[in-house]
Amino acid sequence: MVNKDSKQTLIILIHEIYGVNDHIQHIGDLLRARGVEVIIPNLLNRAAFSYMEEDQAYHYFMKHIGFLRAVDDIQSVIRANREKYEHIVLIGFSVGATTAWLCSTFEVDAIIGFYGSRIRDAVEINPSCPTLLFFSQGEKSFQVSALEPALRGKPNTHLEWIDSNHGYMNPYGRHFDQAQYDYGLARSFAFLEEVIESSKIESSVNITPIQQHNKMRVKRSDEACKS
Repeated sequence: MVNKDSKQTLIILIHEIYGVNDHIQHIGDLLRARGVEVIIPNLLNRAAFSYMEEDQAYHYFMKHIGFLRAVDDIQSVIRANREKYEHIVLIGFSVGATTAWLCSTFEVDAIIGFYGSRIRDAVEINPSCPTLLFFSQGEKSFQVSALEPALRGKPNTHLEWIDSNHGYMNPYGRHFDQAQYDYGLARSFAFLEEVIESSKIESSVNITPIQQHNKMRVKRSDEACKS
């Protein structure tokens, strides 16, 4: 479970080509139930496509949105919320995962991406924050094994190679894989906890003597008032 005090954590959930559909709303509900704030930007600016409209959804995203605009929109959401939250995490699926990867050098604290196949076009990126990537070994558009050497050893990057198809995290899709879905959630929640807890430890270690003095002064003042 994500830390109970994680109202200070914002997760920006980035959808697939279909838009803000039942799958993305489902993941958002799971995250909110664990005590984090969730924003789901509608990058398409329209109603979600159905699963039967996969080709239309893909062509709409590539023609009318594209990754440059998607990245710009997500970075705008980050900037609008950066001062409000201690942690901002991006979680994306498919094109959303690639968009998150393209934002991994921006002002975010962690990234989780599921089957972002187009990451293969941006392997030069070195994330500046903890990054967890899940790749489906059943991808049809490219050889996942060819991507591993380019990503292995990158700073802050954790890789998971999943024996399932693209879309296995979607309970409403035809490629849903219950076992890998359960693993993906468990691994992601553990990763989020690690990021949040390590940040707390780092903050306590890096506190300056003046900050420590001020904290003690406030504590003594509070104790005097109580007495």
